[in-house]
Amino acid sequence: MRYLLIDHITEWENGKKMKGIKNVAMSEDFLEFHFPKNPIMPGVMLLEAFTQLAGWLEAVSSDFQNWFLINSVRKSNFYGFALPGDQVEIEIESLSGDDPDLILYRGLGTVKGKKKILAEFAGEKIALQDIEDPEEQRRLFQRLTREVAF
Repeated sequence: MRYLLIDHITEWENGKKMKGIKNVAMSEDFLEFHFPKNPIMPGVMLLEAFTQLAGWLEAVSSDFQNWFLINSVRKSNFYGFALPGDQVEIEIESLSGDDPDLILYRGLGTVKGKKKILAEFAGEKIALQDIEDPEEQRRLFQRLTREVAF
C-alpha cells in the first residue's frame, strides 16, 4: 500500500462496523499539489481511508484470511474540507445488500463532530495472502489498535 490512511483503530464489532482515525499531516506529499499554497486532503483519499478501514474489518473478522477490495462508489457527499492538522474520525458500517457476492458499506468522516464526507461503497472479499503477508498485517493491526507497544 502506498498510503496508510488509518493511523489508529479505536473500536470494532466483527463483521459489522469499525471506527478509526486519520491524522492529516502537512508533510503528506499529496498535499503539495492539492492545492499549492492551500492544502486540502483530496476527497478520494478519504474514500480510500474508508476502503482501508473496511479492509481491516474484513481482516480481523476473518482471522486475517480476507481483505476488502472496492469496486464501486454508490453515493458520495462532501460537506467540507479536511485540512492539515485535522483529525478525521472515520467510521464504517456494513449494510445489507441484494447481491450476496457484494459487500456494501456506509462510511462517515467527521472533524470535531462536523460531517466532512458520507459515502456508500461496495466491493468483494479477496484472500489477504494474495496481496499481503497475513501475519505482518496481524502485527500492524495490533499496533493500530494499540494492543502492542511500539
